[in-house]
Amino acid sequence: MEDFGRVIFKIDEVLEAKNISKNKLEKEANLQRTQLNSYCNNKVKRIDLATLARICFVLDCKLEDIMEYER
Repeated sequence: MEDFGRVIFKIDEVLEAKNISKNKLEKEANLQRTQLNSYCNNKVKRIDLATLARICFVLDCKLEDIMEYER
């Protein structure tokens, strides 16, 4: 099977840089803790665009701030 690389989430890094807790992000972005942990731990199988939009809104950041593509 060919290796196409992977998408890596950097939400924990942004949370730390902006001094925002996971609890605050979870509450303000209307996320379940398991859902947020899946993104933070790079365990998410299907990306939900509405979820990413809420995370970016609460963190006041762009998509490229919370995720990157790695070959």
